[in-house]
Amino acid sequence: MAEEPGTTPGSDGTTVDECENMIRRSFRTPMVKFLREHMEKAGCAVGENFLKSVNCDKKIAGGYVRGEGIMVCSNHMNTQDDVNQVVIHELIHAYDDCRAANLDWADCAHHACSEIRAGHLSGDCHYKRELLRGYMKLRGHEQDCVKRRVMKSMIANPYCSKAAAKDAMEAVWDVCYNDTQPFDRAP
Repeated sequence: MAEEPGTTPGSDGTTVDECENMIRRSFRTPMVKFLREHMEKAGCAVGENFLKSVNCDKKIAGGYVRGEGIMVCSNHMNTQDDVNQVVIHELIHAYDDCRAANLDWADCAHHACSEIRAGHLSGDCHYKRELLRGYMKLRGHEQDCVKRRVMKSMIANPYCSKAAAKDAMEAVWDVCYNDTQPFDRAP
């Protein structure tokens, strides 16, 4: 699940149709193309209907649901970059689901691992994004950001208490943070 991006005061995001157009444009970005190609190679097709724009009640940017695909919350999207970022983050979850036959989203460790990978590999925690969010730390900001965002997503999982989420994240951190598939290294 992608955390809501920085919002513009007084902005209600985009319409569902505007967001659908931005999703289609995101398909032309190198990172989205790369992830879609690797999902196809892994045997999981990512057609145009795999990603959809919806209005969301929760304060989230988007999400991935096995068997349904990726939703992007139009009412929380303000820019093409917002949409691209959510699509990339959620495609990493979809890739994880595709490559791991036994991935169980109710298992806190499995969920934590995919969130660690999505936070680390998607660019969610690039220092420029962090500065825009008001986090000014220069050293170690990326790992701190990934941990913060993993916890924010994990506590929304009804199967994971805050303590279980933290324990799971710490238990799988090294393996999952260093797992950069399908990339050769973290982008």
